[in-house]
Amino acid sequence: MKLQRKNGLRATALGALAVSGALVLTACGSDDNTAPGDSGTKASAASKEVCADAKGQLRASGSSAQKNAMDLWVKNYMATCTGVEVNYKSSSSGEGIVAFNQGTVGFAGSDSALKPEEVAESKQICKGGQGINLPMVGGPIAIGYHLQGVDNLVLDAPTLAKIFDNKIKNWNDEAIKKLNPDATLPNKQIQAFHRSEDSGTTQNLGKYLGAAAASDWKYEAEKKWPAPGGQAASGSSGVASQVKQVDGSIGYFELSYATSQKIPTVKIDTGASAPVEASSANASKAIAAAKIKGTGKDLALDLDYATKADGAYPIVLVTYEIVCDKGNKAETLPAVKSFLNYTAGEDGQKLLSEAGYAPIPAEINAKVRETVKGLS
Repeated sequence: MKLQRKNGLRATALGALAVSGALVLTACGSDDNTAPGDSGTKASAASKEVCADAKGQLRASGSSAQKNAMDLWVKNYMATCTGVEVNYKSSSSGEGIVAFNQGTVGFAGSDSALKPEEVAESKQICKGGQGINLPMVGGPIAIGYHLQGVDNLVLDAPTLAKIFDNKIKNWNDEAIKKLNPDATLPNKQIQAFHRSEDSGTTQNLGKYLGAAAASDWKYEAEKKWPAPGGQAASGSSGVASQVKQVDGSIGYFELSYATSQKIPTVKIDTGASAPVEASSANASKAIAAAKIKGTGKDLALDLDYATKADGAYPIVLVTYEIVCDKGNKAETLPAVKSFLNYTAGEDGQKLLSEAGYAPIPAEINAKVRETVKGLS
């Protein structure tokens, strides 16, 4: 946890430095062979390369999972590309996809890839093309908890499934005690929180539970919370806020929310040599094994939620930016390409680990950048 808190502080510092984002954005890729007096010219040239012909307002919406990353990206990007105003509405994956397929945003953020019916619907907006998934943000879904007197907690997939399915109701249940023999677990009711709206984070948690605890989690992995009981809150921020306030609570949200609010997180017993902590590095180990399952320009990924590899944190998500491969609106296309080129670029991806996320594996990320260049 000390490492994660340190990362959170570093991420805050990065946000504070966003006003000097030109320094970040203009560091793209080449050795500095200019004389001191040429620094302004070099910065101007790099800025022109990043911003290209982008101008005007770019609206986007969707996943709250990437909100903290998006906040950093937008500040840094707009500090250099002063002619572009990027507005990202953090809501949910479901709402983002609806907005995209209604043509009201330049791109959408979603923690799960488009379904076939959503791709079919996108063809009405993407004239001559369709919506595609570009993996942009990776990271762990932290299981945060608030249990007075317990600062180190280990759970496994079957136990988590039973907790979120309202089958394990108290913190001193034998299954939890077995995983935490050195902890003093109180006879306190578990207050489990889940997302109230359609959420890709919910769907990814469901994929993990379905893969790693198939006999205990019988629900389909959908964006809508499927299990009875529990308490609902809006957005990852809402779930994190409830867990922060309520003793005896547990919930799920992206690691950055746990880090920023100093919420302890569960270590997951995957069957590896040791329980695995939710961290950017550990999530990266799991995401690195992902395979591209999309076809054509679509880069949707297949993740291994049941991994037992040492140090691989299994409850992960990848947030996609959803765009048209063809048929993007002419007035926003330059801004879409410019902004996504930055977020997928070296500097944009570097910010992710600082903010508690995991960069997209280099081989996949190279394909994302190439696809962004070809958007039309």
